[in-house]
Amino acid sequence: MRRRSSGSDEDFTHVPSAEAPPPVQEDQRRSFTSAKFDLSRHSDTLDRRKGEKLPSPARTAPNGWKPASGPREGLSKDPLAPDVAPADSMPGLRGWRRRRARSPWSCSLLTLSATVMAVIALLSIIHSFVTRQLDPKGCEMYWSRGIFIKFDDFDREHTRFASKYSLHIYREVGIDEDQRVKGVPVLFIPGNAGSYKQARSLGSESAQYYYNTIAQDPSALKEGATSIDFFTIDFNEDFTAFHGQTLLDQAEYLNDAVAYILSLYHDPRRSQRDPALPDPSSVVLVGHSMGGIVARTMLIMPNYQSNSVNTIVTMSTPHARPPVAFDGDIVRTYKQTNNYWREAYSQKWASDNPLWHVTLISIAGGGLDTVVPSDYASLSSLVPATHGFTVFTSSMPNVWTGADHLAMVWCAQLVKPIIRSIFDTIDVRRPSQTKPRAERMRVFKRWLLTGMEENAEKTLPQQEPSTLLTLEDNSNSILPVGRKLVLRGFGQTRKAKAHLLPIPPQATPGAREFTLLSDQPLDKSGSNGNLEVLFCSVFSLTQGQSATLFSMNVDLSDGTSGSSRLACKNAASDRIPLPASTRTSVHPFDLEPPFSYLQYTLEDLAEHQFVAVVDKAATPSDGWVIADFSDDSESHVESQIGLQKLLTFGAHFKLSARRPVVTDIHIPALQSSLLAFKLKLGKQVCGDQVELFTPLLRQYVSDPHESKYFVNVKEVNISLHGIAPFMPPPLRNQALTNGVSLQLWSDPTCGSSLDVSLRVDLPGTLGKLVMRYRMVLAAFPLLVVAMVLRKQFKIYNDYGFFVTFSEAMSLCLRTSLPLILLALIFLGMSLAIASSTPSKPAMFHWKANATEAAIDYTKNDLLLGSQDPTFWFLVPLAGLISAGVCVLVNYAALGLTYFLSIMYSSLVPRLSWTKGDDRYYPSYFLLHVFQLAADPNP
Repeated sequence: MRRRSSGSDEDFTHVPSAEAPPPVQEDQRRSFTSAKFDLSRHSDTLDRRKGEKLPSPARTAPNGWKPASGPREGLSKDPLAPDVAPADSMPGLRGWRRRRARSPWSCSLLTLSATVMAVIALLSIIHSFVTRQLDPKGCEMYWSRGIFIKFDDFDREHTRFASKYSLHIYREVGIDEDQRVKGVPVLFIPGNAGSYKQARSLGSESAQYYYNTIAQDPSALKEGATSIDFFTIDFNEDFTAFHGQTLLDQAEYLNDAVAYILSLYHDPRRSQRDPALPDPSSVVLVGHSMGGIVARTMLIMPNYQSNSVNTIVTMSTPHARPPVAFDGDIVRTYKQTNNYWREAYSQKWASDNPLWHVTLISIAGGGLDTVVPSDYASLSSLVPATHGFTVFTSSMPNVWTGADHLAMVWCAQLVKPIIRSIFDTIDVRRPSQTKPRAERMRVFKRWLLTGMEENAEKTLPQQEPSTLLTLEDNSNSILPVGRKLVLRGFGQTRKAKAHLLPIPPQATPGAREFTLLSDQPLDKSGSNGNLEVLFCSVFSLTQGQSATLFSMNVDLSDGTSGSSRLACKNAASDRIPLPASTRTSVHPFDLEPPFSYLQYTLEDLAEHQFVAVVDKAATPSDGWVIADFSDDSESHVESQIGLQKLLTFGAHFKLSARRPVVTDIHIPALQSSLLAFKLKLGKQVCGDQVELFTPLLRQYVSDPHESKYFVNVKEVNISLHGIAPFMPPPLRNQALTNGVSLQLWSDPTCGSSLDVSLRVDLPGTLGKLVMRYRMVLAAFPLLVVAMVLRKQFKIYNDYGFFVTFSEAMSLCLRTSLPLILLALIFLGMSLAIASSTPSKPAMFHWKANATEAAIDYTKNDLLLGSQDPTFWFLVPLAGLISAGVCVLVNYAALGLTYFLSIMYSSLVPRLSWTKGDDRYYPSYFLLHVFQLAADPNP
């Protein structure tokens, strides 16, 4: 059967038959032909079923085609076939079809307007993502000279994936090139399409740090420190993020590899370890990207050897949810793995928790990571704070910069604290090769966190007095209570001098915190620097006991009578490094000596009476120090502004001229990762005095541990990874992120007030949608296409012709699409309100805890995943952009089809296309291509 398209004046069907049917009366044939002609003029095609069931004699049309016609009387009607009404009986359709060209390129004004707005919105989002609210890049390349040695005997006898994957060990050239194992096993796991050679920076740093530092420190070796055997896996750059079975295969292979690695230490021919030491029973895992998920999945596999893994460090790993959820297996694997970890840590007793000994650390790169959203690196929904935490690279001391997805494995500033923290967790005297879990957590917090967290542990209360400070009453100053200590320059008296600040009693109103800031490093006991800070108590000492009770004796009395003796503790171990902020500072990661900062509460200093700031310089030198006890009401500012008012009017704060050196501004309403702001700081006037330092700002949230530092502050960008779309709720209903805090260090000696203003950055906010909703922008067009196809098939079913994509899109934009989006808006708002409402415990479950309820970790998975009804407008925005993208893709496909048809016609001369012919349309071109593929010689 062959049929003409609707491009000609009439639609005819050629029905071959052995003999001609009986003649038909002319008026009957004209009636049927007239109706059929009227339909074909105003439609793209006609239902084949209606033409096929009308037998008619073949007659020749003027153009050589034989139309099909016949009497309508006596025809049996198919009850399943719809009635075909003439175009005149379709209200409004006849004139609508006349006003539009028959070409598929036709576009209504509504469709054109929607497409233009969608393009503008999409380009604005992309432009914002590329050019606005960008974090500076400060990572330096790590250089290494290493080799990778393959274990060829790790074959099919050990694993069924031996032909697919392989195991290697890293050795640094010139330091250690022996394949035999000798230290603690650490295994690097590459991520999606990652290479085993990405371990070279970590392996090189571990080798150099051990042979240059650890091996030269007898006390460290005595405490159980040793070298690291850095293993790595070659996964042949498999795409783990897109295929769940590949992830499971890698997890199974890694368990086999761990068993093989541990067996190496039992073989005297393969090991150089001291036979007196216990053989290792566990391996430390370091995973990059999806390698971190593979590491966690290892613990749920059937071939997992119990207690063979107790420490996992991940970098840019999407723990909370899969970065790409197109594969059902990857979604199920994520769900199974995360549920296992959650159920393990929900056990009441440690003996029932198979992961009680496991420490999990997640390191995120921040805004520079455009491959995996750093929100997904959060562990708050998986492990409690006693077993792991999430930290951003911009928070880590002496790193202070974001890192993109690949820079996580070669960033020199980042590699060093990771390796050194692993070294500090090692204890070769234990079979597990690591310290107990609580000690490992303290080590990781000390190396990776800022030290200014609310639960940060201070070493001062656990220390014993190690320094005896002897002072001459007349020559050393004791400041009055409440006065700041400000030193400009050191060594002015050309001899050591101690400045004493009395510590107020805990019952003193207002005094809550001691802070000290200096541009000098803090000396440890016995060092020869310019500044030493001691916390002292009055101590009665008889002659001859100082050498036995104290390791250091600092005598500033010049042997005079009437001197005072103080038993002191050195505060250098609690020093917090801060980026230097001067007039020449640009970025926090600039190569300038960092500031030294101390921060204690009165509870930490309960057993002490004085703070001694000792100027040890023997010659005049530059430098400064500021120390004081701040009032809580002056050092903390709590903003009561709501989100709506913050977005409309912004926020403004005025800091007093008598402010402390550090001020903390807390804004609870600012907690969404979808918003971006601009902070502007007024200029402080210092008069004739030169300011000690320029304003230094720290923006931070408590969970996850994200801090951003800004030096020499004038105007900065404020954005955070707080409450993000599609993120599961925290484990055990622990507190959510309670907003952002702005910690500002400013020079109080200037004596001038300081204005702080915060306003929303709308253009910068658009760019935050890319990383959070890139999958939504890929899924919403499917809804739009489904609605357009539904409209096309509905018109075809009702009227017998198939409208073009642009015509169906125009109809959807007028009716169905706005209704669907309106329904989705109300659905999204209801889901947001429901997700933000705390769950209530079961009333009649006798085993249920009255204070806890079952947590629904999937409640934020639907629609746009937003937990705030404020962002209701994202639904129509996503719908508008999706509709515009579908229109553009449609015309791009049409253009490509026409281009290919033109190319095909020029290459195949036997095709003669004319404007009145069916073959003028691209659909015929594709049909002819298929015919040629089936029969090259027609």
